[in-house]
Amino acid sequence: MKYTIGEKKNGQVTIEFVLDAKDWEAEVEKAYQKHKGSYKKEGFRQGKVPRKILEQTYGEDVFYEDAFNDSFPAIYTDMLNKEKQLFPVDYPAVAVSKMGKDGVTFTATITLLPEVKLGAYSGIEIAKKSAKATDAEVKAELESLQEKQARYVEITDRPAQNGDLINLNYSGSVDGVKFDGGTAEDQELTLGSHSFIEGFEEQMVGMKIGEEKDLNVTFPTPYHSKDLEGKPAVFAVKLLGIRAKELPELNDEFASSVSEFETLKDLKADLKKHIEEHKAEHAEIEAENKLVEAVVNNAEVEVPQSMIDSQIDHTIQDMSQRLAYQGLRFEQYLEYMGTTMADFRKTREEDARRSVKTSLVLEEIIKAEGLKVTATDTKKKIKEIAEATKRNITDVEREVKDGGEDYLKNTILSEKVINRLKELNNIK
Repeated sequence: MKYTIGEKKNGQVTIEFVLDAKDWEAEVEKAYQKHKGSYKKEGFRQGKVPRKILEQTYGEDVFYEDAFNDSFPAIYTDMLNKEKQLFPVDYPAVAVSKMGKDGVTFTATITLLPEVKLGAYSGIEIAKKSAKATDAEVKAELESLQEKQARYVEITDRPAQNGDLINLNYSGSVDGVKFDGGTAEDQELTLGSHSFIEGFEEQMVGMKIGEEKDLNVTFPTPYHSKDLEGKPAVFAVKLLGIRAKELPELNDEFASSVSEFETLKDLKADLKKHIEEHKAEHAEIEAENKLVEAVVNNAEVEVPQSMIDSQIDHTIQDMSQRLAYQGLRFEQYLEYMGTTMADFRKTREEDARRSVKTSLVLEEIIKAEGLKVTATDTKKKIKEIAEATKRNITDVEREVKDGGEDYLKNTILSEKVINRLKELNNIK
């Protein structure tokens, strides 16, 4: 087998392969031996029909396609093992120009890993947000604790109002016909929560216990049920009961009941501390992202469309898995969102381009800075994972050896390149 590498152009290179008659005959014979069991011929046991008989019956090229498909992966891989400077990013486009007894000639057009021209990736200044907690943030955390300790008391002396937890019966109909899922009894609803169709809760404000009323609403567009989407409906409701939320008083007694602190002052101090820790962590991540974005913007790289398409494929696969946990198919999600697969892919293209470019630039910096993963790095990371997940180190090591080595290595390298960028630049 011989091959000739063409000139690199627009991020691609075309390689012409030539198998002479002898090499091609060897591949055809292999194909015959592998696939002869698929053919029947009167007078012969299945799998025992001579090759010559099969070629006379079905044509001399009967095994050509199988021979080519079976041999191409090894031929292609052998070439790549020899040509270390070629880094394909996807499967090649193959075209056969000649195929017969005297041999085969074909081409494989490869999209290559693009060249990355690094710009400035040091000396960049990034402003980091303040991590100081405000009085309003501390108050919001206190109110959240207060909400968790709230209790509901029965109300009998006034109509329903926003914030009340009510009990009701309802029965919905469209054009006088009840629909599936539109009827329920003794249901709970917090007025003002916008849990029901727009207009439903608003019309219940002011109702008294035992009162019955017809609520006129319109189903939104889009809606998960196409039969109801955009249609006017009537819900016959009856208010069964009203309960109002009662919040505990914010004092030392409250503090000791919801925490290990004896005073409200100490509880506030602890909440402030945790808020600032969270804000500091968030600010650090945000600053790192801004730094990476600046470094990527300074670099030049032509991202191949095939890499963009592959990134979008990964996005769709990830979304499909998450939707499956909710009992939805990706096609249903597209329908609900009122879009098509083509339009969805188009909206994701710029994000995919940015994601691929970021990966390529960071990989180039890893090479430029000579960053590597050592045995010490691996042991340290495995220990961190074991401690974070409260597992035995041996179990994590086994998991890594059973197929997680590349993921672990990439995780460590990602952390190293981010830390190196932070050393080379100024986050303040």
